[in-house]
Amino acid sequence: MIRRLISKFNKSLAARMVAARRRHEAPIKVWIEPEKAMNKPKYATGTLSISGETQDLSDSGIGFIVSSIRIKENYLVGENRTLNVEIDLPQGKVQMQVVGQRYEQVGIHVSSSRYLIGAQIVKMSSDDREIYEYFLAHGDERRKTSLALGIDKT
Repeated sequence: MIRRLISKFNKSLAARMVAARRRHEAPIKVWIEPEKAMNKPKYATGTLSISGETQDLSDSGIGFIVSSIRIKENYLVGENRTLNVEIDLPQGKVQMQVVGQRYEQVGIHVSSSRYLIGAQIVKMSSDDREIYEYFLAHGDERRKTSLALGIDKT
C-alpha cells in the first residue's frame, strides 16, 4: 500500500516537472549555420537544411520528425549543436534556435526510416515567442471555427 502511494506521488510529481505538450503536425525547416573555415564558408548558406514536420510542441522544447539524423556530415543531435528552426504555425511562421537532446529512429523499414528528434528551445525573438505561446494556449482556432460551421478549410 505504501509503495502504491509513493508510486502515485512520483507519477504526479513527474507530470508537473515536464512541460505540457501540444500534439501538432506542422511543416518545419531545420538548418545549420555553415562553419567558417579560414573566413570562407564550407558550404553555401541554405545548403545545410532539411525539412520535416513537428510531432509535439511545448513551452520549453519541440519534437520533430525528419528523414535523416544528419545534414551532410553534421549530426542534428550532439555536440551542443545549435539548430535554426522555422515552424509554419496557423498564426504565422515562427523561428527559433534549439539544441537537440535526444533522437529515436521511427519507421518500419530501413528504406523508409525517419527520426524523431527532441530539442530544447534556447533562443526565440519576443514576437515569435508571443505567436508560439498563443498557439500553445489556443491551438488552431481557425480549424475549430471552420469545422463548427461544417466547412473544412484544410
